[in-house]
Amino acid sequence: MTSFLEWFEYLAVTFADTAWGMPLLALLLGGGLYFLIYSRFVPYRHFGHGLQVLTGKYEDPNAEGDISLFQALSSALAATVGMGNIGGVAIAITMGGPGALFWMWMSAIVGMATKFFTCTLAIMYRGKDSSGKVQGGPMYYIMEGLGKKWKPLAIFFSLAGLIGCMPMFQANQLTQIIRDEVMIPAGIVTADAHFLGDLTVGIIIVLLVSLVVLGGIKRIGQVAASLVPVMVVVYVSSVVYIIISNFADVPYYLNLIVSDAFTGNAVAGGVVGVVIITGIRRAAFSNEAGIGTEAMMHGAARTNEPVRAGLVAMIEPVIDTIIICTMTALAILMTGVWTTSDADGVTLTAQAFGEAIPSIGVYILIFCVVIFSITTMFTYSYYGTKCLGFLIGAERQHYYNYFYIFSILLGSVASITAVISLIDGMYAMMAIPTMTATLLLSPRVYRATKDYFRRMDEERKQADYVSEDDDY
Repeated sequence: MTSFLEWFEYLAVTFADTAWGMPLLALLLGGGLYFLIYSRFVPYRHFGHGLQVLTGKYEDPNAEGDISLFQALSSALAATVGMGNIGGVAIAITMGGPGALFWMWMSAIVGMATKFFTCTLAIMYRGKDSSGKVQGGPMYYIMEGLGKKWKPLAIFFSLAGLIGCMPMFQANQLTQIIRDEVMIPAGIVTADAHFLGDLTVGIIIVLLVSLVVLGGIKRIGQVAASLVPVMVVVYVSSVVYIIISNFADVPYYLNLIVSDAFTGNAVAGGVVGVVIITGIRRAAFSNEAGIGTEAMMHGAARTNEPVRAGLVAMIEPVIDTIIICTMTALAILMTGVWTTSDADGVTLTAQAFGEAIPSIGVYILIFCVVIFSITTMFTYSYYGTKCLGFLIGAERQHYYNYFYIFSILLGSVASITAVISLIDGMYAMMAIPTMTATLLLSPRVYRATKDYFRRMDEERKQADYVSEDDDY
């Protein structure tokens, strides 16, 4: 078993390093910048309107779709606000130094525009699966928007999504924190012999996840809508306490993040390119802008106004990367564990919590990690089943759940390097068809956006006119 896991790690690392070359970086960042400029900065100028839409002000109960826009955002955040914000940020600092966070910020800023375009398209060009049910996502807007001759691109996305949407990273990091912070200190397993312990935790995770994922998207949306706000409040409150306790150091570390982004001093060899690639890879895993998963979730939203789905979706990178990832990074940097510990991933974040909040910090993080990772695993099963349903028919898509459950067990016992590399590589493959199709269809999004805000202006003028009549 050990030799298989070592072989698996070698293949995964080689694949990810090859996939995340300059062409992909240019596609994600360059494409995002194009969307940003081409849209005339719509994601920023109408951010407030997006928040209004999120509150349900424009909710249409008779519109097509399975879940509300708020549930779509909550479900998408259940996937994005997760281990990428806790373990992923720690990995970014370990591999790319503090400067990696700066490039995560840059990716998030352009990612807002990318999400606006991809999620608007997810509603504009919803298709139907083999059972006749309305579906959204890159594979459907490729087919409906570009035509059947582009089907190979849709198939490529779906094949990559089968593996890219596996919950291996979440299972790996949940297992790791339980092993390092609970099982080893209690003497249940040792640092050198923990395979059976990891496998046992993996089996327990499988049982918990199965209870929800077999209920479908409506149950996923309901559970995510109730758990996501709780986990965000608990985690953010804890990190805010750490930051306030070290508030005088905030300017120093913010300056370190920016300066190291262009010097790479914290990376072996001082290679700035490593810092940039690490930041963009971790941002892609954190907020998923341009990957396509976000479009699959928002494609299920109950709305007939595509632009509203895009406006809600663009909020995600702000919450996920700019706010929560920054808080995690500051907690790790301020406590100094990134320079004094050999730990990586979620264990490094746990050490930061233990250093800053003695006695209970580690247990608070364990609670957050359990909720973060479990809710993410709920959501990712939906993505994978949609990909399989597109490939072999909706009546067979439930078979993905068996593959999904197996991947939880594999993620629980594999190394963090193997797991993160495999998912990174498949995210790169998913981004290629998603960004390509979105770039080609971007003029239609722009026209739809102009039309939407023209109608909104007319409705406001009409409302003002009626209000003036009432005054008389």
